[in-house]
Amino acid sequence: MAATKRGGGMLRDLQVALQRKIEELTERDALIEELESELDAKDLLIGHLRAELDRHRSLMPGTDDTAAAQTPDAAGGAPAMPAPSLDEPQRTKRQAISAEPSALDPARLTDVTLTSYCKSKESSELIQRALMDNDFMKHLEHGQILTILDCMRPTSLDKGCCVIQEGDDGSSVFVLEEGMVEVSKEGKKLCTIGPGKVFGELAILYNCTRTATVTALTDIKLGAIDRQGFQTIMMRTGLIKHSQYTDFLRSVPSFQALPEDVLSKLADVLEETHYSNGDYIIRQGATGDTFFIISEGQVTVWQQTAPSGQQVPVKTLSKGDWFGEQALKGEDVRTASVTAEGAVTCLVVDRESFRQLIGGLEEVDRQQGDDEHVKAKCPAEDDFFSGVTLDDLAVVCTLGMGGFSRVELLKRDAGRSFALKVLKKRHILDTRQQEHILSERRIMMEVNSPFIIRLYRTFRDPKYLYMLLEVCLGGELWTLLRDRGSFDDGTTRFYTTCVIEALAELHCKGIIYRDLKPENIILDHRGYAKLVDFGFAKKVGLGKKTWTFCGTPEYVAPEIILNKGHDSSADCWSLGILVFELLSGSPPFSGSDPMKTYNIILRGIDMVEFPKKITKSAANLIKRLCRDNPSERLGNQKNGVKDIQKHKWFEGFNWDGLRQGTLDCPFMPRVDGPLDNSNFDDFPLDTEGPPPDDESGWDLEF
Repeated sequence: MAATKRGGGMLRDLQVALQRKIEELTERDALIEELESELDAKDLLIGHLRAELDRHRSLMPGTDDTAAAQTPDAAGGAPAMPAPSLDEPQRTKRQAISAEPSALDPARLTDVTLTSYCKSKESSELIQRALMDNDFMKHLEHGQILTILDCMRPTSLDKGCCVIQEGDDGSSVFVLEEGMVEVSKEGKKLCTIGPGKVFGELAILYNCTRTATVTALTDIKLGAIDRQGFQTIMMRTGLIKHSQYTDFLRSVPSFQALPEDVLSKLADVLEETHYSNGDYIIRQGATGDTFFIISEGQVTVWQQTAPSGQQVPVKTLSKGDWFGEQALKGEDVRTASVTAEGAVTCLVVDRESFRQLIGGLEEVDRQQGDDEHVKAKCPAEDDFFSGVTLDDLAVVCTLGMGGFSRVELLKRDAGRSFALKVLKKRHILDTRQQEHILSERRIMMEVNSPFIIRLYRTFRDPKYLYMLLEVCLGGELWTLLRDRGSFDDGTTRFYTTCVIEALAELHCKGIIYRDLKPENIILDHRGYAKLVDFGFAKKVGLGKKTWTFCGTPEYVAPEIILNKGHDSSADCWSLGILVFELLSGSPPFSGSDPMKTYNIILRGIDMVEFPKKITKSAANLIKRLCRDNPSERLGNQKNGVKDIQKHKWFEGFNWDGLRQGTLDCPFMPRVDGPLDNSNFDDFPLDTEGPPPDDESGWDLEF
């Protein structure tokens, strides 16, 4: 008996010790999580302070390029921002970034063969842990991480070998399996990296210049995957999944009359849920508003018999079958129970999501027809421009410039002026942006809105492309924001409504803009705002997606970063970011380099602390525009842009007055005639020699 008591006492002691250890580990985990949150908050604060500091520095004038900006990639996957030079004024306008358009054909992705590489169990586990611990990779789906792991190419390098060379173009991401590497910049050591770490990940998003050198300190083993392999995996997994979901929906009789674009949106909002053997999925008599489609496994449907109340099996459903459809029609009380037979996976949509998505695109089509009727182009004006040549026009001054383009103010006579965008053909060719430039021309010739800059006609010669544009002499919204710091509610509301009208014109034509920001909004002589710079705009069609990485880091939507495919809902996200920046002076997501910015974006809008000056109503609008799931975003549901216009933040706003141009502007620019460029910064003369000729013929439609 004494031995039994001693044994019991030892067991209790062990239990107490184990409980203490669990508590210690829990406290440690909580502390680590708290420290990580503090670091995240500091990163965000640094980004905000940097943006605020930049805004108050003297600025180098400039405009955004419409082609790829070569963004550096640091060894840790995040390019370091160059320190400001005391000898040069800072150019703080944010550069847009674009990957080269993908050569992958979405329709043939399922035929692409991915190369797998054998790995030991230990190597596979280490790479998987490294990917799942990485700030960017951890946001990928589990299946995508496993496929990336499978396709990572094992590489061995000797001590002293260079893994990444500063200044080189980057295309691969690496996981260090064995050994140590040193990271250095301009010959100065920054840090060392050990096994189980990911580096160079910015290079798999788009072409970038490495800003650090990584050298092997010992013999090392690496896993590597290049941009093409990564993007193939991301596109293929997303497309296969979307195709399966659409097929499931198409098999449901209630959905067979829905057009393809509506089915596509509905497929995006489906959520995957998993059940174990015997789990109740729904119970008879309970309330519910959810519809289920079985994607894997089998379920049994039960009904209670009267008067005994005993449950009896009615039928068995399997993959492709559905249940709970009455909930979508407003019937809350379940008329049967459904239980899982073994492991079951269901695709689920709730009534509210269903109602938000179904039936809106037909209205968009009707609205498009109405708009085109109201805003017919003027034939007389088209005839006038068809006879204009560049020799008829004289350069007055430069309104803006970028890496390979300039915008000049031109005059034909004292009473009329134009803007001329001049692009270097060879630079477009070198950066593989031909499709973006051709798309820009086609889209600008198609759209017709008082809130979008007009393109009258284009020209070409062996060295340059020319776009003759409507001129707006009120200056850039970015300059006004820089000088004022931030705007009040009324001012922000006015400029936001101008942008909403522009996006309505684009979205109803199946066009996405993809580079919304203050730098791309210009004021006319009245103070009304217009969208400019359509270098990243693309016509994808209603219900279709595209995959090229495009945008300005602080403004890109999470689905663009994760290469899930994006559509017009990406513009809704950017609209939310714009409202936040106009009201506060800084965007909500801003890190010290692009990769950190992307990781902050992936944490979501709910992690952002809103300044007190942003009202609850405005904050609600921003959060509804910046939902992680594109199908849940305001402006991407059944009523499209109308849902944004109906938001309470716009209550009482005179939309008709805005469209008719009778509404007073919050800021009236001073413009003394058609040649007054005083609302723009001064620009240096073009001292570069003429670029090389390009006679390849890709630009014949200009």
